[in-house]
Amino acid sequence: MNAADHPLQGSITPLITPFKGDGIDFDTYASLVRRHIEAGGHGVLVNGTSAEPSTLTIAERNQLVDVAIEAAAGQTTVVAATGSQSFAETCALTEHATKAGADALLVVTPYYLRPPQRGLVEYYAEVGRRTDLPLLIYHIPGRAAVTLELATLEAIAKRTPTFCGMKHASVELGLVSDCLRTFGDSFRIFVGLEELSLPMLALGACGVMNAVGNLVPKRIAALCEAILAGDLEQARKHHYELLDLNRAVFWDTNPIPIKYLARQLGIIPSNEHRLPMAPPDPTVAKRLDALLASNPWLRD
Repeated sequence: MNAADHPLQGSITPLITPFKGDGIDFDTYASLVRRHIEAGGHGVLVNGTSAEPSTLTIAERNQLVDVAIEAAAGQTTVVAATGSQSFAETCALTEHATKAGADALLVVTPYYLRPPQRGLVEYYAEVGRRTDLPLLIYHIPGRAAVTLELATLEAIAKRTPTFCGMKHASVELGLVSDCLRTFGDSFRIFVGLEELSLPMLALGACGVMNAVGNLVPKRIAALCEAILAGDLEQARKHHYELLDLNRAVFWDTNPIPIKYLARQLGIIPSNEHRLPMAPPDPTVAKRLDALLASNPWLRD
């Protein structure tokens, strides 16, 4: 199956946010969307972790969704990440993305609060009432400090007809198998940890939402397409080619290494963050420069 045959499949890249002084460089952001289309990526994710969403205002997050949808012009899938630690903010972001014309939503488990499982069921049921778009849960326990249980996902599915899958940013491969066995092959699982892309895809994940797609969208798409075509040997080649880059994402807090490399590759004009995020220190920057020097294909 070609990834283009299903709008929620393949490589859907969580785009970085290019800053310009105190504001956002929306022109560059639109160019990132078009770059992904030209490179054969299967979609873009707006306001994912790589976008540094907790440093953005609601108005800025909504405008990024609008810019992405306009730049995509119906040529690729646009998934809007609309989750926040605040239920009211999540609802506002969700309602805007739905009206703006996003193709699907990704809603992170509320972070910092460490809610009980029963609270998560009610949370997603209420969010689901406010949209008719396909709803993916963003499971990232390392950042959100909450882990989803299979029984909770089953309860959410019963209460939320539009719930169709999740982005799984966890080393817990067992949950991938349990979900696919419980919900069937139509359940959309996207890989959220770069280094585990091939293992999760081999288990039955439908695609990846990986930050490295900001740098090499064509190669990430090729990995997904190899798996979807049943070509494990080719997928393995892509996996090992990307291995060092996938690991470099975690040399500092994401998206610090990605934005540094994107600037070095000329993908964005400047490497700016909002506090408390910051560019890499000299030691990490030197490691990233060495990675570029030893992998000339990154400049292709």
